[in-house]
Amino acid sequence: MKATLKKVGKIAFEVTTESGHTLVTDGSPNNGGENAGPRPMELVLSALGGCSGIDVALILEKSRQQVTDCTIEIDATRADAVPAVFTDIHVHYTVTGRDLDPKRVARAVALSVEKYCSVTRMLEKSVNITHSFNIEDA
Repeated sequence: MKATLKKVGKIAFEVTTESGHTLVTDGSPNNGGENAGPRPMELVLSALGGCSGIDVALILEKSRQQVTDCTIEIDATRADAVPAVFTDIHVHYTVTGRDLDPKRVARAVALSVEKYCSVTRMLEKSVNITHSFNIEDA
């Protein structure tokens, strides 16, 4: 897997992924950025949510759950010192659907967080990651 970054602003970079997608990442104005895109640490949280969301969706689909929506909210705390790494991350899933089995939803979330999500598995070596979920009827 590869990514290529090209400077396109004061501290902004255009990212091109191996799959051909592009996005711009930038720093905050108080760090010299121009707010032209998400911060790199925001992208880390987005990657965690996207990776785990794919897992949960696929697991629930395979277990024949009628999911109509899934929202993932991630709250993170960063260290006060430089580097301002994440110290704690909480991932909350809201799964919406018809006749969802709470045990299957719990299993899907747990399998993602504890086994399948590559981003979570990488981060958990240095960050305390917790998770929760709730189910809403469609």
